[in-house]
Amino acid sequence: MEAGVPSARSRALAVLRVRSRALAVALLPAALAVVLVAARATGRLAGEPWGTVTLVVCAVAALVLLLAGIFAAVVLRASPAVTPTVPLSEAAAPDLYRLVRDLADRMDVPPPSAIALTPDCDSWLEDRTHAAHRRRGIAGGPQSAPGAAPVLVIGSPFLWWMRVAELRAVLAPVVAGTGPSAHPDIADARGFVRGLDAAVDVGSRRGLGWIAAPARLLLRLCRTDAAEMERGVAAAASDRAQGVDYGLRIVAQEQVGLAYAGWDRLLTRVALPAWRMGRWPAHLDAGVVSALTELSRRDRLAEGFTSRLGERPACDLLEQPGVIDEATSLLAARLFHGGPAEAGPDWSPVEWAAYPEEVVDRKWRAEAARLHAALDALAGPAGLPAGPTGATGTAGAPASAAGSASPAGAGAGTATPAASVAPAAGASASPGPSGPSGAAGSATIAAPDAAHPAGDGFAGPTLERVLGCLTGAAGEGALGEALAGRLSADLAREERAAGTAGGAGKARGADAVPLFPLQPPRSGRDLLADHVTAMVCCAAVDSAGAAPGMDWLDGPVLLVGGDRRADLAPRVLCLVEDGDPEPLRDWLSALGVRTEKPVRLV
Repeated sequence: MEAGVPSARSRALAVLRVRSRALAVALLPAALAVVLVAARATGRLAGEPWGTVTLVVCAVAALVLLLAGIFAAVVLRASPAVTPTVPLSEAAAPDLYRLVRDLADRMDVPPPSAIALTPDCDSWLEDRTHAAHRRRGIAGGPQSAPGAAPVLVIGSPFLWWMRVAELRAVLAPVVAGTGPSAHPDIADARGFVRGLDAAVDVGSRRGLGWIAAPARLLLRLCRTDAAEMERGVAAAASDRAQGVDYGLRIVAQEQVGLAYAGWDRLLTRVALPAWRMGRWPAHLDAGVVSALTELSRRDRLAEGFTSRLGERPACDLLEQPGVIDEATSLLAARLFHGGPAEAGPDWSPVEWAAYPEEVVDRKWRAEAARLHAALDALAGPAGLPAGPTGATGTAGAPASAAGSASPAGAGAGTATPAASVAPAAGASASPGPSGPSGAAGSATIAAPDAAHPAGDGFAGPTLERVLGCLTGAAGEGALGEALAGRLSADLAREERAAGTAGGAGKARGADAVPLFPLQPPRSGRDLLADHVTAMVCCAAVDSAGAAPGMDWLDGPVLLVGGDRRADLAPRVLCLVEDGDPEPLRDWLSALGVRTEKPVRLV
């Protein structure tokens, strides 16, 4: 028997003792009432006030039993939270199921009842045998049968970045956890804790608010024992998995940390701007290979990791990796951004090759339109020159544009020259959906040549207007602060409108999305810098032959002559924070950008 099993079992019994004591407390008034009734019936407690006392105690006992029965029914029937995942049938991944069953046989533990994928860098076992899951259709098949083994949940980035041997080494201690999980006392204790957790969520409903208080009390009483029980289970699983690829597991754990770093950068820098534009990258898992390869190129600590790419990737264990990648990418957008559960006209997928043109260019022009709309709104009351703005400047901000990328998105990071890939129709600069075998794409993807606006005589918003308004004292004082505040208010209003249109706020508890929002709070100055950067990029694209691009680690970037320009951010900050336009004007002059030329916003 593994070292952790006795400890886990003793802690499970301690959790169950908390349940027994709660039951004893609920039955105590009833027991006292029985004693009083029996004493009255035998004449041992004759006369008053024993008659009144007996009636009161009986009434209290009946009320306590009623409330305890309702509470017990809620704990037993409440649906525990289930992690949103992409189910993976055996027909869709026969080789992966075979690998997991082989692991279970080698460690002499029950195999997981099913496999599911999650868009996160983690793996665990999840029990889905609760009757409420079957009633609600959350789980079905053998995984939901009473007494079935837990479901193995695997982080989808692992399948694309890790090699088959590395994945087997990482999953070994996770699969070994099915052994301790099958112990009746441990399973019973886990079910009790999960029921209490679900009861706390039920307590937020109208008319059942009193449920939450006793549920939280019981959770506090058994919290320490439950945590120690899980540590014992983990220790037992790790001990059982010692003989399975132990040496390789140490190396594979390094890949787990690298995958987490690359996945986080890909979501926050690349996917988030697309989600805000109503588009979701359809192949995030394939993109993480390019992001991690680029990270290994830039980070000396990651040198040598890309030499593994010649080995068989774990995604080859799937029959249709492209289909699975698309499903997990859509789930990632829902979990981290709160997007719809299904694609639609306002929520459509975007391929990596089309990302610069359909996301980056649209994002820049939407932010430039919002900036000029804010200037127009402030021009009248402040008595400031409105500039040559036309209908395009005031009505060009689309209501669906709900945000922007990270501050100074076009110039974040250090300069990293990278060869751009000019995608042809139907081609992809990243691993394709049907064969993401781990081959990395270029660090930067460039957009196809976009149609330039009409001649210089076209009346519209100009970069010169922005430079003039933010130059000098106005940049440091009233106008700069007012413009930043106006942008913050406009952006918040658009996000609220988008949330209302999408039905946000209707879900409750574990069903609410996004579960893990990625958007950090940004100050008004950061937003102003983002919008000025977008305006500069639009002017560079329209008048200097620049192009929007995408960096796998930094998201939207400006490409000039196929090379990324990462020196824009400090010059924009100098204008926004100090009101000094000269560094930015010198940069624009060297690039050949004509600040007086109107910018196309839509």
